[in-house]
This record gives sequence, C-alpha cells and structure tokens, in this order.
Amino acid sequence: MTDTPFTPQPIDDPNQASGGKAPTLQKYFSALSHAGGSDLHLKPGSVPHIRLQGQLRPTESSELSAEQIHRMALELMTNEQRTYFQRHGSIDLAYEIEGADRFRLNIYRQRGAVGVAIRRVSREIPEFDDLHLPSSIRKLADIRQGLVLLAGPTGCGKSTTIAALLELINRTRRCHILTIEDPIEYIYADKKALVSQRAIGIDVANFEEALKYLMREDPDVVLIGELRDRDTFQAALQASETGHLVFGTVHAAGAAQTIGRVLDLFGHESRDLVRQSLAFNLQAIICQKLLSCVAEGIERVPAAEILLRTPTTRQLILEARDDELPEAIRSGGPEGMQTFTESLLDLINKDWIEPSVAYEAAPNADELKMAMKGISTDRGRILGG
Repeated sequence: MTDTPFTPQPIDDPNQASGGKAPTLQKYFSALSHAGGSDLHLKPGSVPHIRLQGQLRPTESSELSAEQIHRMALELMTNEQRTYFQRHGSIDLAYEIEGADRFRLNIYRQRGAVGVAIRRVSREIPEFDDLHLPSSIRKLADIRQGLVLLAGPTGCGKSTTIAALLELINRTRRCHILTIEDPIEYIYADKKALVSQRAIGIDVANFEEALKYLMREDPDVVLIGELRDRDTFQAALQASETGHLVFGTVHAAGAAQTIGRVLDLFGHESRDLVRQSLAFNLQAIICQKLLSCVAEGIERVPAAEILLRTPTTRQLILEARDDELPEAIRSGGPEGMQTFTESLLDLINKDWIEPSVAYEAAPNADELKMAMKGISTDRGRILGG
C-alpha cells in the first residue's frame, strides 16, 4: 500500500487544528494508559499496535491513513517544530494528560509518510524498591562525584532506573539537580533538593547550547538524557571530573561494549585521554534488559549486568583490557557486581521468569544452563547451590 504524503497548512498554535480542544491523539494516549501498555505505534495502512508485557499486539481499531496520522501529529507541533520535522524527518515530543500519565513521542517519516511511536511514562516516579533492582544500584545515589552510565536497548528501563535514583537524591540531599532531556520524561517536585529540568527545543535550542552553560547553572547532580555524540559525552566527562555526579544513557549491550561505544565517539588521537578519564571518573555501568515476569502483580522485571568502580576494573579500563571486564565482573561479587548470567539465574530461582525467557535473554545460554545445574563458574562457587 502506497500513500501520497499529506501536505499540511501552517499551524502556529499546536491546538489550532483541533479548535483549541484536546488533540485527537489524546484518545490514543488514554487508550494506552487504560490498557496498561508501555508503547503505542501508529503506521499508515495498519491498525494501531500496543506493546503489552514486552509483546507488540494489534488493536481492534480501524486502519489509519497517512493523512490521519499526519494531521494528528501536527496538532502537537508548533511552527518551529514543524519546520524541524520537515527538515530532519524525525522529532521527539512530550505530551501530558492533566492528572494522568506523560507520553514521549517520536514522530518520524517512513516511506514518504508519517509514523508515530509513543512511550507511556507514568506521572509517578517509581520507588526504587518497586523496580526489583539489586541493592548495589541503590547505593549509587550516595555517590557525590563521578559518571554513572545506564546501558541497554530502547525500552529496557534505563530512564526509569535513573529517575528512581534521582528521586532518592531529591529526598535525601540538599543539592541542585539539573537535567537536560529531549524530551523531559519524569517531572520532579522539589523536596530536599532543588531540581531544574531543561527540555531541548523548548527551554534551550539544542544540546550544544545546554551543555555550553551547564557549569554556570551550579549543578551538583546532572542528568544528560542520552550521550549520543562526542560533545555530549565530553561534557559529561568534564562535569564528572570537576566534582559533579553525572548520569547518562548509552545504547550498548554490555559493560565492555559500552566502553567501546564511548571510545568510538572520539578520534584515535583523543582516545587515550578519554580512556584515562573514564578509568578515574567512571563509577558504574548498569546494563539492563526487561523481561516478562510470571510472579503475581509484576509485569516485567529487569535483568542487570553491573560493573562498579574497583581497583581491578579501573586498571583494566586504563590498560585497554576491556575484553577482561566480564571476568572482573564475575570475580567481583563482594563489591556488588554481577553478570547477566547471575542476574538471570537469580530471577529464575525467585520464580520470577521462565527459564525459556532467560535463555533467550542470556548472552550465553549454555553458560546459564550450566549454572542452573550447579556447575561451578570461574568465580569458584556453585551459582545454583
């Protein structure tokens, strides 16, 4: 099916197309909340699809045309955002239903038409204990300086984990928390801390401008929503070097891959300095995967690989021995580090996930099966015992 792209008239007021009323897309936002789904996809020629417990499922709605989707998307955009979208073919937006959930949208062009991917973000910042994460991650909220990276694919819970950590800091420390996001996901109310949130495209033109003035805004704790290029990561490193606690997200599958992903952002002439800065300022890398849970009352649980700053991990990073980091994680139990295999085994032993789900998520399914049988790993103990 090929649709002719719809060419809209200029809309100065984002509510103008709907006569000042709630935008048409709001009914889809409400449906997503009511269904308890995490994501909603709108694509021309298809029925809307909702992601429930990690699985994408078609709804019973009618197919949507390219013109319908384009019109609904335009209702949420200002003229400036329309211009940006027409130039770049993709834009991130946020929307909030008063008294209900917030939504993060990516509006994108595909095959000459417009598609929309919507992520539901609960208004309530979750309690850390409700996320079922290891206690060693909770301790990161007590750190005063350094860099904490959350890694994993889209939809793995990175932003939610960071939000829970920032809220812990908000409740317990007198400090200034500054977030730079595109778009803002969770809204924080000032508690013990003062929280400032800057949205790219609304409060500041772009990440470059936001990072330029970062240090002049006197932050103690900084969130840079996504470390997507050299400039954003350079700013994160500089902030962590000068006495700040910095959180950021990276798309990577594991701790060693995260180091490689970061270094790939820089030219060969800069990598030794970046590696040295990482070795001395990196506090933790948390790599997450969200898995379907069979325990009553829990939809999904995170499996997490955890690398923490220790003399061993710092030395390995400094000496470019990244391939040895997995072994260091396996040998670092007392410090709270764990591999994906150990995390998956723990979830199986708690009867939270099915073994078949764990095998599919495991970096090495054979290693997990051996651990389940009680065969010793390199750590010299019985994982399954």
